[in-house]
Amino acid sequence: MSRLSSIKEQFTPSLVNIYFSIVCFLSPVVGSAVSFVFNGGALWSVLLIAMKRRRFNADRPMLAMTAAVYAYCGANLLASIINNSIVRDAPHLLSLVTFLFFPISYSTWSISRKTTLVRIIIVSSICACLGALVLAIIQQYWLGIRAKGGAGNAIVFAEVACLSVMICLTCIVSGIEKLRGVVLICAVLAGSVAIIYSGSRIIWLALLMAGIAVFLINLQTLKGKNAVRLLLLLTAVAVVSAVLGFRVIIDRADFLFTDWNSLATHGDYTTALGLRVALWDIGLRAFREAPLFGHGMGAATPLMLQGFQERYGMAEGFSHFHNGFLTALVEAGILGAVTLAAIFVVAARNAAKVLRASIDPIERFGATMIVIVVITYLTAGMTGILVGHDILDSVLMIFLVSGTYLASGRTIALPETRMLPTASATP
Repeated sequence: MSRLSSIKEQFTPSLVNIYFSIVCFLSPVVGSAVSFVFNGGALWSVLLIAMKRRRFNADRPMLAMTAAVYAYCGANLLASIINNSIVRDAPHLLSLVTFLFFPISYSTWSISRKTTLVRIIIVSSICACLGALVLAIIQQYWLGIRAKGGAGNAIVFAEVACLSVMICLTCIVSGIEKLRGVVLICAVLAGSVAIIYSGSRIIWLALLMAGIAVFLINLQTLKGKNAVRLLLLLTAVAVVSAVLGFRVIIDRADFLFTDWNSLATHGDYTTALGLRVALWDIGLRAFREAPLFGHGMGAATPLMLQGFQERYGMAEGFSHFHNGFLTALVEAGILGAVTLAAIFVVAARNAAKVLRASIDPIERFGATMIVIVVITYLTAGMTGILVGHDILDSVLMIFLVSGTYLASGRTIALPETRMLPTASATP
C-alpha cells in the first residue's frame, strides 16, 4: 500500500495537467490522439467537478466564449429537430460534445500556473514542429505521398502545424521565454518546410497572414538593430523554406493553373478545383432550399451525392462543402452560420481587449494564441474544413481554452482536502 500511495502522491493534479497539456500541443505528430486525450480529460474533469474535487471557474471572458460555443451547438440541434432527423444526425451531433466541454476544460486548466503552461506550450510546439518535419520527410521521400503527419490528412496536418510554427514565432518576437534562439529558428524552419511538403496552398496563405499578425502585435517590442537582425533572420528562414520546398511549390502552382484552365476552357469539374466549384454550387442551391435552419448535420453527403449526379453526372461525395461557412449554412442555415461566426468574433474581441489594455507578456501571449488560431482557421476554412473534424475541433478548443485563460483568466486553487494521518503498513 505504501508503494501505491507513493505513486499517487507523485501524480498530483498539477503534474497530470502538465502531461495532459504536452500531448494537447503535439497535434501535428500525435494526430487523432489529441482528440482522445482532450475529450477524455474533459470527461474526467466532469466527474472531478461533480465530486467537488475541482472548482468551476466562471471568468467573464470564458462565459462569453461558452455562450457563443453553446449557441452554435444549439443551432445544430435545432436544425435536426426541425428537420425531424435526430436519428440520422446523431453521430454528427455527438461530435459537438468536444465544444460542450469548453467550460469544463477551462476550469481544469485554470489550476495550472500560467508561467508553467506558457513554457509547456512553447516547448511542445518546438517538438511538434521538429516532429512534423521528420514525418513529412518520411512521407514525402520514403513513401512518396503528400505529407500528412500524424493527422492522416494533408490539410489538417498543415493547419495544426501552422499553429505550432506561430507559437514558436511568437516566442521569438515577444521574447517571453529565454530559450536559445537557434532552437526556435530551427523549429520555425522545420514546421514551415513540413507545411510546404503538405502541399496545402491555403495554409501557405494562413502561415503568411498569421505571421504578419504576430509581428504587428509585437511591433512595439521590435526596435533598433535587434528588430532588423530578427527580420533578416526570419527572411532567411522563409527563403530556405522556399528553396527546400521549391519543387512542391512549383508542382502545386502548376496543378492550380492547369485546373483553372481546364475549368475555364473545357468546363472540367473532375479536377480538384472543379470539384470545389461544383461543391460550392451544390451547397448554395441546398442553402436556398432551407435558408433559416438548414437541412441538419447529416444531410451534407446525401445532398452532395444527389447534386453531383443530377447536375454534373458524377458519382462524388464528400463530408463537407470545402468552405466552413457554406457547410454551416447547409447544415444549420443562417442561424448556424451566424453562431459559428460568433465563436470567432467573441474570441477575437476578447483578444483585442487584452492586446489594447495589457502590457503583461503572459496575457499578451494568450491573446496572440487566440489571434493566430482565429486567422488560421478562418483562412483554412475558405476552401476546406472549419469545424467538424475531430482533430480540428479539439485543437480549436485547446487554443481557445488555454488562450482565454492566459489572456484574461484567473488561476484557481484546488478544493481543500482532508489530509488523512499516515499509518504504518505493518501492525
